[in-house]
Amino acid sequence: MGNFFEDAFLKADSESKESFYRTVFMNDDSEYAHNLRLEFYSKKLKSMGKNVSIGKGVKIVNPQFIELGDDVKICDHCTLIARGEGGIVLEDSVILNDRVYLDTESAQTGYIRIGKHVYIGTGTTLFGHKGLEIGERSLLAQNITLTPYSHIFDNPDDFIIMQGGHSEKVTLGRDCYIGMGVCIMYSGNVGDGSIVGAGSVVVHPIPPYSVAVGCPAKVIKERKRQS
Repeated sequence: MGNFFEDAFLKADSESKESFYRTVFMNDDSEYAHNLRLEFYSKKLKSMGKNVSIGKGVKIVNPQFIELGDDVKICDHCTLIARGEGGIVLEDSVILNDRVYLDTESAQTGYIRIGKHVYIGTGTTLFGHKGLEIGERSLLAQNITLTPYSHIFDNPDDFIIMQGGHSEKVTLGRDCYIGMGVCIMYSGNVGDGSIVGAGSVVVHPIPPYSVAVGCPAKVIKERKRQS
């Protein structure tokens, strides 16, 4: 085929060439490419603090609705989708590890707000149909799914996808630990200081300073506070 792609590039119009260069720099691991990404997003995001890091292969949809605080780290191949003005807020020192997926889902009611010093592990997927709030210094392990939506399937004569569903705002309190592989549903609020064990499915609220495990997750003990 000879120099097929080189020839194709030389024949491309200026818009196509810009798209090509953007693809290269958005996916390159070099320090130069990283600095270019920061310069690009500093002009696109609603706000961006100091000492932010944006890895390679990151996808950001509607950056005008996204705010990043100081020292935020977005690792490789993360996705942030803000479908409306509610947007996404990552406060100071939030870390999104590789392949984290954040999606506000609804342009009208959706938003995601993540507090200071929150860590979110690799492969975690979080939706904010009617709002998702995570308190400061919470720790989310890898491959967690939080979907605050439950489909209605009462009518067997109609397609499930046509029957709508239930959705509510979900909150995870401050200083929580959510173990790997946990699934949190639309009624699964987690109180301050609580722990949810690996592989659990949260379908009911978890009180503050509780340890919950299982499917569905049940409280097995309380974390006693000294004061």
